[in-house]
Amino acid sequence: MQKFNYHPLWLLLLLLMGQFSCAELSTSSVVGSSVGQILPSLAPMLENATPAVVNISSSTQTRVLDNPLFNDPFFRRFFNIPEQKREKQSRGSGVIIDARKGYVVTNHHVIEKADKVSVILLDGRQFKADLIGTDTETDVALLKIQADNLTALALADSEHLRVGDFVVAIGNPFGLGQTVTSGIISALGRSGLGIEGYEDFIQTDASINPGNSGGALVDLRGELVGINTAILAPGGGNVGIGFAIPSNMVNKIVQHLVDFGEVRRGTLGIRIQDLTPDLANAFRLEGNKGALIAKVERGTPAEKAGLRSGDLITAVNDKSVNSATDVRNRIGLLRIAERVKITIIRKGRTRHLYATIADTNRIEGGNVSLYFEGAKLKDTPNGIQVSSVTRNSNAWKVGLRQMDLIIGFNRREIKDLEELAQRFSRYTARTIQIRRDDEILSIRLN
Repeated sequence: MQKFNYHPLWLLLLLLMGQFSCAELSTSSVVGSSVGQILPSLAPMLENATPAVVNISSSTQTRVLDNPLFNDPFFRRFFNIPEQKREKQSRGSGVIIDARKGYVVTNHHVIEKADKVSVILLDGRQFKADLIGTDTETDVALLKIQADNLTALALADSEHLRVGDFVVAIGNPFGLGQTVTSGIISALGRSGLGIEGYEDFIQTDASINPGNSGGALVDLRGELVGINTAILAPGGGNVGIGFAIPSNMVNKIVQHLVDFGEVRRGTLGIRIQDLTPDLANAFRLEGNKGALIAKVERGTPAEKAGLRSGDLITAVNDKSVNSATDVRNRIGLLRIAERVKITIIRKGRTRHLYATIADTNRIEGGNVSLYFEGAKLKDTPNGIQVSSVTRNSNAWKVGLRQMDLIIGFNRREIKDLEELAQRFSRYTARTIQIRRDDEILSIRLN
């Protein structure tokens, strides 16, 4: 007997339709008897969803000269060397999430360092996009376009997703134009991949390829469950392992970006680790889920709330956590000054403690120098990080960009913001050295 392999999606749709009786199936074997029969299809859902998925085109001016010395503006002016640039273009996808306000969500890496970003709708209309804000830690960016008659996708509650749910990926792979692929949710809560700083990915076998980044992962209702962001491709092609940022995480990030233009993460003041069998035995804890507090920093919200080393965190704001990554993700999406409920197990007893998220050691650049006004600076082990820069501010005009690392002043190494402020007070001739990707650039402050 010949065997037929049906895609499980078709089987589900056939059951849902409920229009195929045994008599109909039997009659369908007669030539011509099935003509006009309505077949199950995702087309009605996609007709509503696909107009909300857009193509994003970005262009970036890059230097042609390879010698890092030629990137020094002072060197070029002294030897009268013109700065030569070429335009680099890239494409990706995005999702309209608010039709009235024109908000479009995409990946940070789709528009990273772009000088110009355009959004192309399914109907062919093209609009210049303004950047509202971006977050490198989650790879989420928010754009805004001025346009009428837009279609937006409603955000589903990704907490309710289950492995095995059917999903559809919509995007613009390889610049071919809008493309739709189907599959299921293969896994939830994927982390430790080293893709982003905060990882809680949906894994799917719906085909995701280069150009799909920033596109939509939708359920069978046409609601957004995730933003497609990465694939596992050992051989360079799709192998059925794609990753999407859950809609709930996207929603939290968007709220930060709308309100502040950046994600203002605070701190709780704890060091945590996964609960291993050995640690569970040492602390006489049952089970293997939760995050163990290894250390509580002095003077932090955690200490004020009464958290202690050896406490096992089992829930944050009444939502259970399975690992240290879960705790980090939930705390990392909270706002500064937001109150958080932490459920712990201590000596066999469950307790509920409350803490208020505190600000990190990020300061306004204008407090260091007027040259840095419009930037937010933060001490890191590798240098002074530019956390954000307001477009057309003083910091922007001198050449600072988000994620730059200030590593030197007048060609001497500097370690932190305090030392940078001291150098500015002592010297009138000022040149700073920054690390941007793999380049070291020198900026003269006149």
